Amino acid sequence: MSATRTRGIFAAAIILAVTAAGGTAAAQAAIAGAARGGNDAGPGAHHATDTSLANAFDAVDRNTKWQLTGKLKLEFPTYHTEGIAFSQDRIFLSAVEITEPTKKFASPQDGFDRTPGKGVGHLFVMDKAGKLQKDIILGEGDMYHPGGIDFDGTNVWVPVAQYRPDSSAIIYRVDAKSLDVHKQFEVKDHFGGIVMDKQTGHLVGNTWGSRRFAEWDLRGKELSGWQNPNHFVDYQDCQYVPNSKMLCGGVTNLPQTPAAGGTGATYELGGMAMIDLKSRGVTRDVPFQQWSTAGHVATRNPFKMTADGDRLTLKVAPDNGDEGNGTEILTYAATVQRAG
Repeated sequence: MSATRTRGIFAAAIILAVTAAGGTAAAQAAIAGAARGGNDAGPGAHHATDTSLANAFDAVDRNTKWQLTGKLKLEFPTYHTEGIAFSQDRIFLSAVEITEPTKKFASPQDGFDRTPGKGVGHLFVMDKAGKLQKDIILGEGDMYHPGGIDFDGTNVWVPVAQYRPDSSAIIYRVDAKSLDVHKQFEVKDHFGGIVMDKQTGHLVGNTWGSRRFAEWDLRGKELSGWQNPNHFVDYQDCQYVPNSKMLCGGVTNLPQTPAAGGTGATYELGGMAMIDLKSRGVTRDVPFQQWSTAGHVATRNPFKMTADGDRLTLKVAPDNGDEGNGTEILTYAATVQRAG
């Protein structure tokens, strides 16, 4: 048995033991400890002190040559994809199925700019070949929109929010092995992305358009919050990066020139950014203009990156199930040249 699997089993045993002995608070402390020591050999993995991804990403710039190296077509309804995460033997993909679109109000009503709409939140669980193993339905009432997700080595963290800003969200924890679902806590405001900071054991989320960040303990107590200093793109899906960093991918829709359709015809600008969770500043951000089968910029929604020395591998899934060739998990690779 590998050391990684041994640690995972040991952490699970601790959680079960302390739940029986000490209740919810003790169990949450065990979860935080397991997350800080969690490990995973699959794409999206982060050793607790492995800084290779942070170091390699620091060498990415506009001239980095990204090559499309693979396409994995998903053969089941995927609706509107949101976030992706990888454990050692599974792929997790969040998506929202819209059954009634939201509608903008002429003027705000009760603090909202639009109706709640209706929908179904999905967390698709696949094997590494993309075959669907389970469709986990998440959400309650008006909270049906899953966002960007992250895997901490033990659990997949999923925010499910109302599909409108300044609303509310539920933070879910899904055991990556058993697929047991735990409603961790509810928060005010629309949170569309989340990561677990393994150094602190705290969760960090970003709101609608990633305009604000919040840090919580595992009971949902907000410990701090700050405004996003960057207005380059809206972050859609993020991941934890040692030590106390988060790497995000995103998109913004910019108006075209009048000759190309003006404000009625938008241009997708993609990008990715490394954020230092201690200083709360963006340490590096770069554009990413590779395009999907349906014509979307590749960082439009699901986004995860790994590093092997100077070679970076990026996995994204920008297309919805009803457009282009359906949802495809695209793999890009690049080799960077570090300074010095």
